[in-house]
Amino acid sequence: MSIEIRHELGADGTASGVEAENIADIDLIDEPFDPDLIDVVTRTMTVSLLLSRLETSALNLQPDFQRQAGIWDDCRQSRLIESLLLRIPLPSFYVSEDVHENWEVIDGIQRLTSIVRFVKPALVPQGALSLRGLEYLGEHFDRASYASLAPRLKRRLMETEFTFHVIRHSTPEEVRFNIFARINTGGLPLTHQELRHALVPGKARNVLREWAADELFQCAIDRGVRGHRMADREMVLRYLAFRLTPPSQYAISDLNRFLIQAMRKVNALSDERLATERRVFRQAMDVAREIFGNDAFRKRFLPEAGRNPVNKALFECISVSIASLNSTRQAQLISNAASIRAGFIEIMNQPDFATSVSVGTGDPQKVQRRFSTIRHLLDSIEP
Repeated sequence: MSIEIRHELGADGTASGVEAENIADIDLIDEPFDPDLIDVVTRTMTVSLLLSRLETSALNLQPDFQRQAGIWDDCRQSRLIESLLLRIPLPSFYVSEDVHENWEVIDGIQRLTSIVRFVKPALVPQGALSLRGLEYLGEHFDRASYASLAPRLKRRLMETEFTFHVIRHSTPEEVRFNIFARINTGGLPLTHQELRHALVPGKARNVLREWAADELFQCAIDRGVRGHRMADREMVLRYLAFRLTPPSQYAISDLNRFLIQAMRKVNALSDERLATERRVFRQAMDVAREIFGNDAFRKRFLPEAGRNPVNKALFECISVSIASLNSTRQAQLISNAASIRAGFIEIMNQPDFATSVSVGTGDPQKVQRRFSTIRHLLDSIEP
């Protein structure tokens, strides 16, 4: 049995702590889109109008899913301002519209932030931008601020026009996800979870953030998953998705759509139900840690082998299966932790199971296989 295990890499090229997943099944479209449902309009906006939108909170330059995306350095931002002063057109921007016609920037956030930092820095937390490292305007503009520019240059900046492609709120979420992925070409492309986060506003965003920061969850994964690109939140979402929709009912062959639907379901849950579910989740995390130690949710083919990164598919099936048991049964599993760990190594060496947590993990048959195998392992433990 040989399956290559790779780490998922963050934007900076460092390992996220999560095993790289075969996501070919995620990127496929399960069924054709109805073109009539795709609603994208093109608008022309001046810098002046953009500032007005920012001042009235109708344009969000710091959506939560972008908060870790990073900002260009001052030199690169300065050269963008130089381009505007030289009347060099910028590429189009993409924004997502909500039901109140407010916009969240999907593609172009660094460019817009650079402009606002220079023209009206009070509207962004990064502080004022002074020009530096320019290529064409020379030393005369070095360290220049917006206030120091000649009136005609200020006017030139404020009247600069940009093209915005607005993805209207009436566009179905699964279609919007695909559009986002297609235009997600910036310096730091969004992850799948960041895209979902952009698509589905509501309480689910806070739930995923809070649960991912929970101490018991962090202990269960041995603090082995970096959260800067929402890998930890995706794990929580995948737990909730199969907790709210039993694996036996998963049949759409589209993991993205399933997870987007799960975020909508979380949005619809009452605060009381969420509080109950969080207690169940925390208990499952505690039990998993008691059984597997610092090896929870990681592949293990030999007792003496080195430790692998956290595996999302294993996290789903192990955590949800444990959560489905009552506290008495969970205590019995803890008492028989050695037997469970030995049994887990055995099933990891079964090719069908190993494949179900490694390749095409969104396929319904593989989902059923990994959940049923883990349930069988837990059920085989005598009281």
